Amino acid sequence: MTHVVLLSGPDQSPLPGLDGLERKARLTLATDETSLRQSLPEADILLVTDFRTDLLERAWPDQPKLKWVHAASAGVDRLCFPALRDSDIVLTNARGNFERGIAEYVLGAVLMFAKDTLTNLHLQRSRSWQHRDTETLVGKRVLVVGAGAIGAEVARVLGAMGMRVTGVARSPRVQPPFARVVGQDQLLEQLPQADYVVVTAPLTPRTRGLFDRHAFRAMAPHARFINVGRGPIVVTEDLLHSLQSGEIAGAALDVFDPEPLPPEHPLWTLPNVMISAHMAGDLVGWERRLGEQFMANFARFERGESLLNVVDKSSGFITNGR
Repeated sequence: MTHVVLLSGPDQSPLPGLDGLERKARLTLATDETSLRQSLPEADILLVTDFRTDLLERAWPDQPKLKWVHAASAGVDRLCFPALRDSDIVLTNARGNFERGIAEYVLGAVLMFAKDTLTNLHLQRSRSWQHRDTETLVGKRVLVVGAGAIGAEVARVLGAMGMRVTGVARSPRVQPPFARVVGQDQLLEQLPQADYVVVTAPLTPRTRGLFDRHAFRAMAPHARFINVGRGPIVVTEDLLHSLQSGEIAGAALDVFDPEPLPPEHPLWTLPNVMISAHMAGDLVGWERRLGEQFMANFARFERGESLLNVVDKSSGFITNGR
């Protein structure tokens, strides 16, 4: 019988949506290094819902029997440590569960900036009546850094609002709904033209630290920065300086480096910043959908069929679709 190990945090509830798995496989729950070390050497499949990278890397067996690792997340950067990355083990992710939620989050952030909602809330708390003009979205220019499934859904939603959306990918290509997609080597050239810069890219060696002081200085002073990708894509102290100095006009941040954002960090108190707790894609029912997605791929595994959402472990990008 196929042996499935579920790596879950000690405080996490069991992943819903795995109905019937215990009848089809031997299922072992691992919540700490000891239980993971005991169960992993004989496992065929590893389902990861807890992304404590050092734990999995420390417990990794010398000669794993694993055939498949599934990440119940869109990002797989925390799983691509050398032993797994350089192996023949198939890695899949949860593409298809987060695109719409993240796109709606980005639209909400854009509307928040355009309609000056942060100021409205501040004035409401102080009971201060101040009439102001606000902006429209029509014709505004958006640069979406990351032209994968999430970035494309962001482009579709913002494009429907009359915004002009350019994508940034590893290389240029024609890809509706983007007006165009340019290569990452053109990032600094494109940044000054954008009213909004949205990061949806995965964390890879090429994107780590991509947004540093040079990138923020290239942005227009009126531009707003939205990060729904990964925290380490941004050099946090450079972003903080740009916001405090007025180099950029504001930021909406769902991911951070470090994460969680420490309570004493200055980003919490900046008036032009919205902070959320890595939740942009988590729509009601998302955990059950993750479980059901794994079960659908598990059925393919049992039938000997190709798995969906296979990730190129060297780049962090999907090699096949849903």
